[in-house]
Amino acid sequence: MPSNRMIRKVTDLKAQRQETYRYWRRRSVAERMNAIEEVVREAYFAKGIDLNSRPSNRMLVRVVRHGWKAA
Repeated sequence: MPSNRMIRKVTDLKAQRQETYRYWRRRSVAERMNAIEEVVREAYFAKGIDLNSRPSNRMLVRVVRHGWKAA
């Protein structure tokens, strides 16, 4: 996702929130997911964790419990 960042002085917080909401509503789901991934990667980087150098060792496991109803 291209990074077109701009600094603005905010005088009306409510108008700024509405503008932010409209901006993200115009983006596709893929663009929103990419933005989330970028924020998560930056947060890990700020903690000193490089996600690119770590192998993924997570595995998804589905546990079936007979007699339980799905919530």
